[in-house]
Amino acid sequence: MNRALPVVRLRVPTHEDAVAWHRMFDHPDVMEFHGGRSAELSVYEELTARQRRHDAERGFCLWTVLDEAGDVIGFTGAQPWPWEWGPRGEIEIGWRLGRAHWGKGYVTAAARETLRRVRAAGVSGVVAMVDARNTRSIAVTRRLGMSLAEVYTTPARREGHCYRLVL
Repeated sequence: MNRALPVVRLRVPTHEDAVAWHRMFDHPDVMEFHGGRSAELSVYEELTARQRRHDAERGFCLWTVLDEAGDVIGFTGAQPWPWEWGPRGEIEIGWRLGRAHWGKGYVTAAARETLRRVRAAGVSGVVAMVDARNTRSIAVTRRLGMSLAEVYTTPARREGHCYRLVL
């Protein structure tokens, strides 16, 4: 079924978005593949500040996703892979939405806009690191045209799939 994707808007995250992300990601389903438990507000405050720096320095970041009504529903975007393991030196795209917004096409719409923006910023390719059990995110990588490139064992001893796309 090819349904129309919803309209989304992406913006550089504000300090207030840290509070919204902290609130909406405080759900076991949302955090299942991100450490399994909610993060402290300070984690999101640091994350949004780092994303503002990334946008100023690189022209892209993890943007706040707004729905048709202008409400914050999560984030999507790109940033340099931050860890010593995995696709070091590469640009990773990623996404996370509040549980109430799953299954409506928001991630695919926002991720497609992310690809357009990073391509315009001169990025020649991206990766997406996905927990091998995260079938929803794997489906998004496929909708974006990404291909499984590598398999890693994460520091948490989970299987991580690295999907790749040349832009």
